[in-house]
Amino acid sequence: MGALTVDWHGDLVEVGYIALAMALGGVVGADREFARKPAGLRTHMLLAGASAVLTAAGIDMVHTFSRFPNQAGWLRLDPILVVQAVATAVGFIGAGTILHRDAEHVEGLTTAASLLLTAAIGVAIASGRLILGIGATALAIVTLRLLRVLEARLRKPDAGR
Repeated sequence: MGALTVDWHGDLVEVGYIALAMALGGVVGADREFARKPAGLRTHMLLAGASAVLTAAGIDMVHTFSRFPNQAGWLRLDPILVVQAVATAVGFIGAGTILHRDAEHVEGLTTAASLLLTAAIGVAIASGRLILGIGATALAIVTLRLLRVLEARLRKPDAGR
């Protein structure tokens, strides 16, 4: 294999994507922080950033190593494996936010789901799908904020029982 070179411009663009992913993760995390949930602003930001870094590195490795045709027989070039690895890691982190108090009370499922969505936002941004990542962030906020109000209204009649 030949020497790998540093692409300063490309790397700086990717750092910008990672920063955007972290900012979008921060939007979702701020909502969880405001709701006083176990995984808040910093956790969501770091998870989106980590997902973006892993995705960007995976995509770059596919492009880098695909230039070496003599390695094609043993090298598996599949960027989907990076996404699967991110999802697996997030599942582990999300499981840590779920508390099972008894048969009727489970807490942390929404936070675990928001962590998964935040990781997916990081993957989308690092893949160059900026509108997808921004749109998913907007949909997350609508789901977390506006539907919280709807849930409260739906549960209100049960409060007197």
